[in-house]
Amino acid sequence: QVQLVESGGGLVQPGGSLRLSCAASGIRFSIYAMGWYRQAPGKQRELVAAVTSGGSTNYANSVKGRFTISRDNAKNTVYLQMNSLKPEDTAVYYCNADRIVRYWGQGTQVTVSS
Repeated sequence: QVQLVESGGGLVQPGGSLRLSCAASGIRFSIYAMGWYRQAPGKQRELVAAVTSGGSTNYANSVKGRFTISRDNAKNTVYLQMNSLKPEDTAVYYCNADRIVRYWGQGTQVTVSS
C-alpha cells in the first residue's frame, strides 16, 4: 500500500518560512520523481517544484529563488523549504510521486496571512 504523508503546513506571516515534508512508503522511493503541487480555492492544482530520481529540479516561475525542493532517499522523504512567503502562496500543498503511475498525498494547508 502506497502512502505519501505530508506535514509541516500551518499559518505563517508574510515574509516567513515553512518547511514541508512528505514521507513515502510502499514504493521504491529512489526511482520516483517527486513533486510538490498546490491548489488554492477556486484554482486548478499547479506544479510548485519537482525533483527527478537523479536529483534534477525544476520550479514554477512564481516560486523560483524562494522555494527549494530536496529529497533524502535514505529517509524516503522529500522536502519543500519555503522562504519569503507571500499571501498568494496560500493553498493546500500536495506531495506527488511519479513513475508511470502517479500517487498523491492527502495535502497540507499553508496559510500566509498577517
